Amino acid sequence: MTPPAAPNSAAARDIAYALHPYTDQKAHAENGPLIMTRGKGVRVFDDSGREYIETVAGLWCAALGFDNERLVAAATEQMRKLPFYHGFTSRSHEPLIELSEMLVQRAPVPMSKAFFANSGSEANDSAIKMIWYYNNAIGRPQKKKIISRMKAYHGVTLASASLTGLPANHKLFDLPIAGILHTACPHHYRFAHEGESEEDFATRLATELETLILAEGPDTVAAMFAEPIMGAGGVLLPPRGYFPKIQAVLKKYDVLLVADEVICGFGRTGNYWGSQTLDVQPDILTCAKALSASFLPISGVLVNEKVFQGISEGSATVGTWGHGFTYSGHPVPAAVAIETLKIYDEIDILGHVRRVGPHMQKALRDAFADHPLVGEVRGTGMIAAIELSADKAKKTPFDPAKKAAARLVKLGEENGLILRMLPGDAIAFSPPLIMEEGEVDDMVARFGKALDALSVQLRREGLAVV
Repeated sequence: MTPPAAPNSAAARDIAYALHPYTDQKAHAENGPLIMTRGKGVRVFDDSGREYIETVAGLWCAALGFDNERLVAAATEQMRKLPFYHGFTSRSHEPLIELSEMLVQRAPVPMSKAFFANSGSEANDSAIKMIWYYNNAIGRPQKKKIISRMKAYHGVTLASASLTGLPANHKLFDLPIAGILHTACPHHYRFAHEGESEEDFATRLATELETLILAEGPDTVAAMFAEPIMGAGGVLLPPRGYFPKIQAVLKKYDVLLVADEVICGFGRTGNYWGSQTLDVQPDILTCAKALSASFLPISGVLVNEKVFQGISEGSATVGTWGHGFTYSGHPVPAAVAIETLKIYDEIDILGHVRRVGPHMQKALRDAFADHPLVGEVRGTGMIAAIELSADKAKKTPFDPAKKAAARLVKLGEENGLILRMLPGDAIAFSPPLIMEEGEVDDMVARFGKALDALSVQLRREGLAVV
């Protein structure tokens, strides 16, 4: 049991005053926080000086690790030059212009314009508003429904949380809002029929999508959101042929496709965009996280010319496009993002991921694919997950009340790892993109010790077939 926080300590003050995101508040009041004080490379250090390998780059985002003097200098220089200006009513500044240009030029398919917000949630929320505005502007006021997928993660604002297909993001929040639909999750291991190939599974999902659109009425369905690889839902890769089949259905009924690249963008999958890895051709693309290597908050929305023209015509009718944030394209985060993209180019981040990524995937599979507690090891590039199973042969999940993955996270801490638990007792691996092979091996070895410790616990409790 965690000892009580000392009076007036940082932990006690945290318990007294901070409301933590994605946290069991009662448990937090009893156990207190794990407080980080500094970072170096792929490692972070707590307030007792203990070192941890950060296996998920914070929240999928610290692509360049936890220290980078060039990004500090970029922020400092911009703060001295122009610490703030906005983009409202045709105002602009050089970082906003340069970053817009860089993103449009790097897009996986032809894009027209870039819009900026402060988080992936805001980017996806903005994309929803753009889609509604676009359809109103071109005379299709009924075409507003938006399709997402079960186990998808698109954010936590009212609209983006409605897109998210995870129960914890809906329960007690009165979500989802009206007009948001969910189609099947494309996880072959968990949801394919017995004996169903990946290709046949993809075909069935495309048929189910078409059935949904026809049942709702094609003239009422505006767009579909999709992560190339589903992140917070479990690091779920689609089956072979999935996106071409899905996109054929969307094109048939004139339904826009939004690629949520918040996690997959900027090299995570081995290509600059997850869309390139998974054969996605979006009309709108959202990005965040690695855009600034998470040194400062910033996100982006890229729209193609068709969508931009609709927005343009609508704004001429209304007299303005009534959307944006005080900090849209804030010059300091924008300057850091520009420097981040330059660093990616200079260090050849794609070449690095294409070298280290296969090493990480092989190391995880070699070490854990046959482990009696592991149902599946999945991933590509430098993103992966290990899904635990109470009965490997039957793919039986653990009773959620037993909190198997949560216990593994705690054992990870004891072995110098920061782990991320995902739905379905999965553990994510999405380390800083700068991680080297030797650091991968260290991470895998530490995880093996934690997993073996969990095995001992579960055997004693009779909770797993081992």
